[in-house]
Amino acid sequence: MVHVLKNVQNLLGTFVTITVVHPDANEGIRALSAAFGEIRRIQDLMSAEDPGSEVGVLNREGRYEGMSRDTEYVIQRANEFSELSKGAFDITVLPVLELWKEKARDSQIPGEKDIRSRLKLVNYEEVVVENRSIRFGKPGMRITLAGVAKGYAVDKAIEALREAHIEHGLVNAGGDIRALGGKTENLPWRVAIRDPIHKTKIVTTIDLRDQAIATSGTYQRVFNDTIHPRAGKPVHGLLSSTVIANTAIDADILATCMLVAGTERGCELLERSGGNRAWVVKDDGTIWN
Repeated sequence: MVHVLKNVQNLLGTFVTITVVHPDANEGIRALSAAFGEIRRIQDLMSAEDPGSEVGVLNREGRYEGMSRDTEYVIQRANEFSELSKGAFDITVLPVLELWKEKARDSQIPGEKDIRSRLKLVNYEEVVVENRSIRFGKPGMRITLAGVAKGYAVDKAIEALREAHIEHGLVNAGGDIRALGGKTENLPWRVAIRDPIHKTKIVTTIDLRDQAIATSGTYQRVFNDTIHPRAGKPVHGLLSSTVIANTAIDADILATCMLVAGTERGCELLERSGGNRAWVVKDDGTIWN
């Protein structure tokens, strides 16, 4: 007998659903617990909202000594994509994002002078990583790992399932999804990509087996908080981008890069970085893939 076991928890600022298919229910339950434990651990390390997290301390102090290998890896991986994308992805964009949020609370938009001032703090090359010591090159810099930590947490949850001898599992963290095997030996996991304008409409369905998929969008917020790191303003032209890759961390970053850089540059980055396929919904509702 095969058991389909599922649990949902509110983590990483979204709902995380983990599903396992396993012949032993007790082993499956223990595997779910271990996978959620990994997600909570990554959240505790990398949440910019938690002043006690490694990222929280780094943002407050401008440096962190003895950073975990997890946070160090995520920052280094993010900066690799920043280099590849020529700055379309940049974890140091937080000061500009905070400016837009501050103004949005008063139903305003930032002025050019304020944007230029905050942009002086945005430069991934000023994040210096040396032997698990991380520091900022300029006072006032801050980072957000929101566009990368969720994917990494999904990958760590998959690792936990694999270590628990699960062969068929799916982790879904608010649209950052990774499959372990198929749903069965003969059936893949099936994931739907929704139309960002017509929420009940399905753009396409994807069969996943040992792959990851992530979507980045600009359509479910009070204001579009996907900020172009070089312009200091919300991106426009695309409503959503969905990318398949081998890992959730790469799919997560690539989806954001595609949203910021646009389809032409995004496709070049996709080819150079190992992404498999992408779907883009433009702001006029047309779909490109």
